[in-house]
Amino acid sequence: MGPLALVLVSVVAVAPRHFDLVASFVPPGKPGASGAVAVTFRALDPDVRLNETPAPRLKLDLAQSVLVDRQTPAPSHVPDYDPLTARYLDLAKPVRFPVAFAPAAPRGVHTVKAAVVYFYCSMCEAWCRRGTSDIEVEVTVP
Repeated sequence: MGPLALVLVSVVAVAPRHFDLVASFVPPGKPGASGAVAVTFRALDPDVRLNETPAPRLKLDLAQSVLVDRQTPAPSHVPDYDPLTARYLDLAKPVRFPVAFAPAAPRGVHTVKAAVVYFYCSMCEAWCRRGTSDIEVEVTVP
């Protein structure tokens, strides 16, 4: 009898991407006001919809020192969502996340990393999922 061979097979399941995201920084209109990170969602599948509730959230990278989050606090309870009754955002308009310059933000051009967390549903397949996409925005601190 020959030696026993152990073969390990690794299977990596790659979930399909349902959205492309494009992000940009919208500077404040006047000193001391809040700016925004504007994120445009482009559906890669015409069947998927971006949920209005729970609303998409921006999570700034903790290592960056340029922007501070000005979003209202996230609700402590996330309601159940059903693709048949959910309300959806209009993808023709960007989702705006309020931000402000950090008090000690260094002047100049900076690349700020963040993640966008969102929920979306498929109407045909009757499922809903949580999605997370990493983004980078170029921010100019005057």
